[in-house]
Amino acid sequence: MCGITGYIGFREAKPIIIKGLQRLEYRGYDSAGIFLFDGKKLNVSKTKGKVADLEKILENKSTKGNIGFGHTRWATHGVPNDINSHPHTSQSGKITIVHNGIIENYDTLKKELISRGYVFQSDTDTEVLVNLIEEIKKKHNVKLGKAVQLALTNVVGAYAIAVFDVEKPNELVVARLGSPIAIGIGKDNSEFFIASDASPFIEYTKNAIYLEDEEMAVIKLNRDIRIRKIKSDSLVKHDIQELTLSLEQIEKGGYDHFMLKEIHEQPKAIIDTYRGRMLPDEGLIKMAGIDDNIDRFLNAKRIIIVACGTSWHAGLVGEYLFEDLARIPVEVEYASEFRYRNPIITENDIVIAISQSGETADTLAAIKLAKSKGAFVFGVCNVVGSSIARETDAGAYTHAGPEIGVASTKAFTTQITVLSLIALKLGKENGSLSTSDFRAYLHTMQLIPSKVEKLLKIDAQVKHIASVYKDSKNCLYLGRGFNFPVALEGALKLKEISYIHAEGYPAAEMKHGPIALIDENMPIFVIATNKGHYEKVVSNIQEIKSRAGKIIAIVTEGDVTVKAIADHVIEIPDTEEAFTPLLTTIPLQLLSYHIALMLDKNVDQPRNLAKAVTVE
Repeated sequence: MCGITGYIGFREAKPIIIKGLQRLEYRGYDSAGIFLFDGKKLNVSKTKGKVADLEKILENKSTKGNIGFGHTRWATHGVPNDINSHPHTSQSGKITIVHNGIIENYDTLKKELISRGYVFQSDTDTEVLVNLIEEIKKKHNVKLGKAVQLALTNVVGAYAIAVFDVEKPNELVVARLGSPIAIGIGKDNSEFFIASDASPFIEYTKNAIYLEDEEMAVIKLNRDIRIRKIKSDSLVKHDIQELTLSLEQIEKGGYDHFMLKEIHEQPKAIIDTYRGRMLPDEGLIKMAGIDDNIDRFLNAKRIIIVACGTSWHAGLVGEYLFEDLARIPVEVEYASEFRYRNPIITENDIVIAISQSGETADTLAAIKLAKSKGAFVFGVCNVVGSSIARETDAGAYTHAGPEIGVASTKAFTTQITVLSLIALKLGKENGSLSTSDFRAYLHTMQLIPSKVEKLLKIDAQVKHIASVYKDSKNCLYLGRGFNFPVALEGALKLKEISYIHAEGYPAAEMKHGPIALIDENMPIFVIATNKGHYEKVVSNIQEIKSRAGKIIAIVTEGDVTVKAIADHVIEIPDTEEAFTPLLTTIPLQLLSYHIALMLDKNVDQPRNLAKAVTVE
């Protein structure tokens, strides 16, 4: 959650920081703040609301400076208001901090600091941390870097922090545990950038260092960055990574919203995900992370998929894929529950961790637990250099490109694409798929992007359906087999951005409770493709119709049976059942987008949500 960005160098810091906060606002937008040092005075401006509200405050201030940092907040401790906004300053006014994460033992630390005379202005755990740093600096008579290091050995929780001290006016101290922090390096160390991800500084430098957990860096101009382990105080050598992110990728490119742009990017994103991996003409799938560990996969007793939110829904599709194509037993777990229920994990298990950002705290915790039990952990994520990419034994990037909209769209389809490739490869390797069937699947997969492209052209039809049901208070989404997870995902999208209550169910479960909700005011979105239990779904639709429910059906092109009884029908191109989720999800994404827009909701930044959930 929360976004951090900062600068130290020869440029004016304020415009760099403000632009960086705008790019990080997907991480949280309850409040925003900035600190700048003009060589004499530490100047802090902050406010409840978004970065645009902060900009209005700054219009009347002429604060300048070549060093500073900013923060956009997703609230954990303390309600969103001006006082609880970051940055927070120590009692002396000399040290300031921004923080992404949670200090779990902040209350104990706060009571101790109060007993020593400290007075707190906010309800945040972060103000406790900055005063702890000040107290240690004063008590032990140490410099800022050492004070930060000692303070962090006393805290329990997660953090990415940036700290500044007026007594050390030419340096910044950053540290991480569980929450990401990247350091951008300017030419000849003449300037440095810090951020929760690389997007705030991509136009200034392509060189970056990503801190690992329990690492701290002291950043000073015109010298190499010094990185230490927080607990052992040992120096750490880091390789500088060259960023592949481009400025064009993180801009809207003529679309009204990032979400709409990302929906329309899906044909290309799917191609980019299988490009170089899937070779239909040669009858091959090449994936280094699988090829290099093929024996582990083929000898695995089971696969456990761990994920959260949309990634969990992709994992459910993965369960159907692995069991159907490769005949390998699969369990799909919420990462947020996995570590707390004492799961049975052995060295014969494969754990696949899925996360768009690669920074999801619960998924990272599940990875560490699985590794401690000897399981082989394979990561599926989108962000190069992310924590999950570094923590796992092997993995595959989705190559979806930056996803800025908080509600995931192309992350879902590219994750399913990766899982499809793995399932097909394992099915071929273990003999579950014949060579002819394997090749047929590859050629069918190759056609998916053009079919998604075709579906995107029905936008006007979906927009009309959205206008009919935009004022609904409740909705049901039903699907069977491969499309049950799509029903869950469709309901989630509607909830996330329109705030309409929606639930997804297996169609057969409708009779076990949800049918009681059905009346003439209840829209039911039913995925009824001609592959997979079609007749059973038609029976479910008849049951809904007999109770006056409104039916919006997603069917295969040429369908006549459902079309005759549904109130609205959306047709998708025909494909193999295993690949239908890549198509059926598209109209549901568009539907949620248009309904939210018609209700005047913030499509890219829905309330209370953040893109990367970096706290448990």
